[in-house]
Amino acid sequence: MDAGGDLPPTLLGLDIYLLSRVGKAARGRFSDRLSANGLRLWHMAILAALADFGPHAQRDLAERLAIHPSDVAKVVDELDAAGQVERARDTADRRRMTVRITRTGRTALAALNKEAERVGDEILAPLSRPERAQLSDLMRRVFDHVHPATADDS
Repeated sequence: MDAGGDLPPTLLGLDIYLLSRVGKAARGRFSDRLSANGLRLWHMAILAALADFGPHAQRDLAERLAIHPSDVAKVVDELDAAGQVERARDTADRRRMTVRITRTGRTALAALNKEAERVGDEILAPLSRPERAQLSDLMRRVFDHVHPATADDS
């Protein structure tokens, strides 16, 4: 399909439709790249949360990332098997297990970030650097509007 030529002009006139389709294309491309390495977006999300915020209990990771706790457990198991995270007793509460990112996990996250940048470059190729910066600012404003708790964290 070329530039939406087969799509109804009514849909192409809706910002929300365009936003949805571009998001779907970006997510699809990135997911395909991750899948080629046996990974999913949740692997990256958990590694990023651990890198940015430090060790977490799995339950806290699930809440922070809005991922079902059983899915977090499965992804953490996979990351642990790959040596990208480690589980340890919480020093403040020995009954609780926390998850932390390893050096291998940080290396993997850096590679995932580079792949995300490559996909972003492909998707945003028609835009100049200033247009990309403007789009990024606008997307963050909209994101903060629909996720107000996240805006408080940034």
